[in-house]
Amino acid sequence: MKNKLFILLICLFIFLSCDILRSSVFKISSWTPGEGYHSEPEKITVSLKFSNNPHKESIERFFTLTVNGNSVRGEFLWEEKILTFIPQIPLEKNTDYTINLSADARDVDGISLDEAFICNFTTRPDISRPVIVSCFPSLYEDIVELKTEVKIEFSLPVTLKTLYESISFNPSMAGFWNLENDDKLAIFTPSEPWIQNNRYEINVSSSLTDINGMNIRKEFKSIFTTGTERELPYLMSANRVTKNNEIIQLLPDKRFSSAAELPVENTDWEKEDKFLLVFSKPMDILTAKNYISAENGPNIVLESFPDFETEILFRFEKAPVYESRFTIKIKPGIRDSAGNAVKDEYVYKIFFNGKYSRPPELAGIRIPMAPQNKEDCDSVFISSDSLFQIIPITDENYPSREIINTWIELYFITAEGASIDLFSVMENFRIDTSNNVLTFSPRQIKTSNFSIPEPQTGYENLQRIEIDGNLINTTNYGIIYFMISSGLRDSFGNANEKSINIPAMK
Repeated sequence: MKNKLFILLICLFIFLSCDILRSSVFKISSWTPGEGYHSEPEKITVSLKFSNNPHKESIERFFTLTVNGNSVRGEFLWEEKILTFIPQIPLEKNTDYTINLSADARDVDGISLDEAFICNFTTRPDISRPVIVSCFPSLYEDIVELKTEVKIEFSLPVTLKTLYESISFNPSMAGFWNLENDDKLAIFTPSEPWIQNNRYEINVSSSLTDINGMNIRKEFKSIFTTGTERELPYLMSANRVTKNNEIIQLLPDKRFSSAAELPVENTDWEKEDKFLLVFSKPMDILTAKNYISAENGPNIVLESFPDFETEILFRFEKAPVYESRFTIKIKPGIRDSAGNAVKDEYVYKIFFNGKYSRPPELAGIRIPMAPQNKEDCDSVFISSDSLFQIIPITDENYPSREIINTWIELYFITAEGASIDLFSVMENFRIDTSNNVLTFSPRQIKTSNFSIPEPQTGYENLQRIEIDGNLINTTNYGIIYFMISSGLRDSFGNANEKSINIPAMK
């Protein structure tokens, strides 16, 4: 029984002792020289007065007086609970000082400070120190535009370096700073939109300095929130824009539901036409291109300047293949200036068959069998649809191994209003044969004053070109190939991408 009573008394003593310790607070009750500006540094006394008897070694170990991040050396002088720090070098004018005593400092009973003691004083007049004149967004302001720039105006010029080192956002935000107004106006441009319906803090550290190295001394904080605009944007129209700036609205693909229905095609597309999207709200142009594609067509290139606009213009990286079909898709995800995204997908079927974009095409040839007889040259016409038509070249009019002056007419289908590039014809036209049937050497090309005044019946509306030259016939028989290589051009810049070959038999 006595042992139990003894143990109970010990526990009660420990409990009361802990309570006494908890109720005893070790702190700094006063200090000198005090915050703010002190005009006479030679008269400054740096001292700390403690609430309890301090553990001197502990205090001296964790005490620092710093200037510009560097510790000031000195000696300690004690008088009961008061510590006086005597610098080896006198304090200077136009200088900022910081007293720091770590929370690890304790009194003689082992009680530590509740928190580190940090205080500042200066010998620099406030008139020469930078201050924040204004901040946008202002405190507790609600912004709608999610690409809003932060603007902080200072009383004195500052540097970019100190902006990056001393200003932060919470939550963090990537971006870049630049300076205007004689380096007094700092502008932060976010790399991506602020998050919708969110709270942001702008924190400016007291270490921010002007161009002369003087800091603002006091920390600065501003808070703003992003707007709550929730209306979803949508595509109002997709349009074809011609080179004459005519706007033609496109018909969307309605996703036909039965085999009897055909997809809606947008025809007459020209190689210089552009693609214009019109939205219900200003959209993020820079990222819009990531949601638009041309399936089975050329790449789509953004023409509009990166910004937030209701209209976004695109072009094709190169002209589509003539008479090709492709699909333009606008996928969900394009965002407006408030961060709201388009939720629907839009599809447009395109048929590239514009009458001004048609590449030149060889439709047929006409060659005389009796070139010496101008009245009746007995010409033979071979269309591009013909396969191995017989050409009755005989020794009567084309004696073997003799040079005979003759001509070949070429009939071309061209874009409306375009004409064949004659140099391109001479570069790309040739005659190949098997078994060395004949040779033809062109000498002159004509677009008028033809050897046969009337064009071939049924081909009156096609462009006719006559190539005069020398033909040497042989007694051999075989295949004759009348060929136009790829690259044949017209006056509109249209070019044929495939070789054209009209084969005939001799």
